[in-house]
Formats: sequence, structure tokens, C-alpha cells
Amino acid sequence: MAETARSLLVVSAHAGDFVWRAGGAIAAATMRGERATVVCVSYGERGESASQWLQGKSLEEIKTIRRDEATAAASALGAEIEFLDAGDYPLIESTETIDKLIDVYRRTQPTVVLTHPLADPYNGDHPAAARMALQARVLAQAIGVANSDGTYPTTEEIIGAPPVFFFEPHQPEQSDFKPNVLLDITEAFALKQKAMECLPAQKHMWEYYTSLAIRRGVQVKRNAGPNLGLPVDTKGEAYMRYYPQVTDILE
Repeated sequence: MAETARSLLVVSAHAGDFVWRAGGAIAAATMRGERATVVCVSYGERGESASQWLQGKSLEEIKTIRRDEATAAASALGAEIEFLDAGDYPLIESTETIDKLIDVYRRTQPTVVLTHPLADPYNGDHPAAARMALQARVLAQAIGVANSDGTYPTTEEIIGAPPVFFFEPHQPEQSDFKPNVLLDITEAFALKQKAMECLPAQKHMWEYYTSLAIRRGVQVKRNAGPNLGLPVDTKGEAYMRYYPQVTDILE
């Protein structure tokens, strides 16, 4: 694998997921000058756009709306964005989608990957996207696995083994989500809030994820310093690491 600068890859099942669950991490990365790429496997046009269906919009109109919203949100976070248009409700795992993800891995050379956890009883699209993201990560490391155009990768295109973090699902307790990484997004939260406001099709989520950032921020502070019982304005996001951490220092 060629030496690369830090690069964040976020694989999102639907057009809004990356904002609610990982917007702080994305904004924090781009604020440090790092590259961030979001892949929306679907637009969330069937199952994540009820307000638009209730307004009588057509399927294609809704897909356009969600694409425009997600593009604006990614821009607010300073990230690049790509859409695979694989369909939702259900999101069907396919070789074609995995091949596209392999290409993204090799093109962006991620040093960190964020995606959904592998369990979500309320939305099967989320673990489906995660399974494809994980499979593509492994296959993108293999020089004998061709790119989607049939050519074989060069040594520079082969990726290493970027760590994978699962972001917090909407109902964590029911999804066996046990956060072992708390990310301080205080400085990045204003950009996350701006990105959330780019998604009026899911306006009901704005308050929920603002409150969640406050609650996780309390936990960030509690786990990082003295618990003095004083009010804090820290904002946070929770993650669950999938692969072991490799280190020569325990800290």
C-alpha cells in the first residue's frame, strides 16, 4: 500500500444516515484538513422520506430531493459524496454494489472507515450496508480481486487494513450497540448542526440528534476528566470499534 494522507470513508445506507450518526466525526476530520468521502448506498427514497410521499411527490422527484439534500449536507461538513443508487426498503446486498465499494476504497485509500453496526432490528438496510462495506474492505486488500472495470489493481491501489468504527444506531439498546469510543465533537458541532438543517425531509430528527450529542458530550467529559458535577457544553458522538486496536502503548 502506498503512503497516504489521512482519509475518512463513511458508508451510509441512506442519504441522511451519515449526518445524524457521523456528522461530527466528518466535520472534525475536514477541519483538520483531512479528506472525507461519504458513500450513500441508497437515497432512502422509499423508507426514509415519508414527508415527501405525503406531499404526493413521485419516486424520481424524491430521489432528486434526497440527493440534493445529502449533497448540501456533505458540503456543509466539507466532505465529498457519492451515490450508488442501490435502492432501499429493502437494500439488497449485491456483487455489483460491493464491486463499486471496492473501487471507492481503492480510490480514496481510507485510513479510517465508519459505517452502521451489524445489528438493527428496526432497519435491515443498515446492517446490509455494513456487511457490504466490510466485505469490500477485505476484497480491496487483495491484488487478485479486479476493479469493477475488469482491470487488476496496482500495488498503489491496494489498501491496507483501516480500522472500522460503527456509528450509533437510532435505538442502540435494541441493536446491541455498546460504545467503546466516545468522540469529542464540540468544535465540529456547529458544522454538524448546519448539515442537519440541510435535511428538511427528516426535520423531526434535528432535535433528537442535538439532544443525543449533549448526552454523549456529558459522557465524553465524565470519561476524560474529573467529575465535578459542573455543567459542560461538550458535544459527543459514540462509536463501537470492530477490529482490535493495534498499539505499542496502552493509554
